[in-house]
Amino acid sequence: MTTIEKNILDALIELENTVRILPTANPKPSLLPFFTKIDDLTRQLPKDADPRLLHYLGKKSYEKARLWLEGRDSENAVGSCLRD
Repeated sequence: MTTIEKNILDALIELENTVRILPTANPKPSLLPFFTKIDDLTRQLPKDADPRLLHYLGKKSYEKARLWLEGRDSENAVGSCLRD
C-alpha cells in the first residue's frame, strides 16, 4: 500500500467513525471536510492506480474503496455499473 492509499484509508475510516456517531453527536460534525480531504487525496493517486480503486473513489463508493484498500475487495457486492 502506498502512502497516499494509506492516507485515503485513514480518511475513510475517520469518516465512517464520524458517521457512526452522528445520531448522538451534539453539535453535529460537518462531513464536508472529510469529503474534501478524500477528494484531494484521490487526485494525488497516480494515473496507473488500480482502476477499481479509482472507480470506487470516483463514484463516492467509500465503503467499497475501504474494503479494497483493506484487501477485502471480494466482500464488495457487484454494483449496477459493473454488471454484464
